[in-house]
Amino acid sequence: MKENSVFLPNVSLPNKISTVTFPEFVRIVEVGPRDGLQNEKINIPTATKIEFINRLSQTGLKTIEATSFVSPKRIPQLADSAEVLKTITRNPKVDYPVLIPNTQGLSSALAAGATQIAVITTVSETFSQKNTECSIQESLQRIEDIINLVKPRSIPIRGYISCALGCPYEGEINPQAVVKLAMQLYQMGCNEISISDTIGVGTPLKAAKLVDAVAAQIPIANLAIHFHDTYGQALANIYACLQLGISVVDSSIAGLGGCPYAKGASGNVATEDVLYMLQGLGIETGIDMDALINVSRYVAEFTGRPPRSKVAQAMFQYFS
Repeated sequence: MKENSVFLPNVSLPNKISTVTFPEFVRIVEVGPRDGLQNEKINIPTATKIEFINRLSQTGLKTIEATSFVSPKRIPQLADSAEVLKTITRNPKVDYPVLIPNTQGLSSALAAGATQIAVITTVSETFSQKNTECSIQESLQRIEDIINLVKPRSIPIRGYISCALGCPYEGEINPQAVVKLAMQLYQMGCNEISISDTIGVGTPLKAAKLVDAVAAQIPIANLAIHFHDTYGQALANIYACLQLGISVVDSSIAGLGGCPYAKGASGNVATEDVLYMLQGLGIETGIDMDALINVSRYVAEFTGRPPRSKVAQAMFQYFS
């Protein structure tokens, strides 16, 4: 063999890249039943939603966002939120947060048995009007009202910042505006803040810089990331943020999702694809891939279309 040959016999690869530090455990927040289903055009029966969540509850997921107590006029698909939350079979090892838009929604959620909640705001005034019919400041007041009501109950509160890397109406977003808003949510009492690329325009460097800027003000243990996969950058964005210490990742089974008020936004990054990457990095999640793929098959049945997940597509073909 020539001296300059590219072939290197008897070379063993390390288990991990020594120059990169990843978290040992990542908690995946499954948002399929809420963020995933809200944009579905076909009517999905309540019983199907309940079965969907029950199946997800047996995969090893630690957090499943069950539904949203939003106005049925705004999101008709989630009009049965109370019945869904009351009827699911709760796994004691799983948390089931629900999205709350206002105090009226909070009352309904608590009556249905909510034990964890999420609230949402945005850095885009235009998107705020389109999505929640109020200004950013009004949305923060609603959030403060919600937090004041749940504080005596010691209910964990997650805060979403939508359009953090770009807005369908206003375009580029100032990262410092995201930092400021994240600090406000944290100071109000949100114990976890999810930085959300609602329309999926983020790229790894931009995503990492934004997370790094927010983490300079808020402990990274209190941050989560939420990427839609419109331009195929979601996994790369997650990889970049993992290197910063992010250990909470939102995703949606089968790549379900989209936003009714964000034109062009595709589905969330697929849980199966995120899990496959994390397993390849040696990062623990507690999730069983086979069980997850079976749920993906169920999603394909009730939506009538194949999953957006590349991993699920490959496994369906391999085992068919």
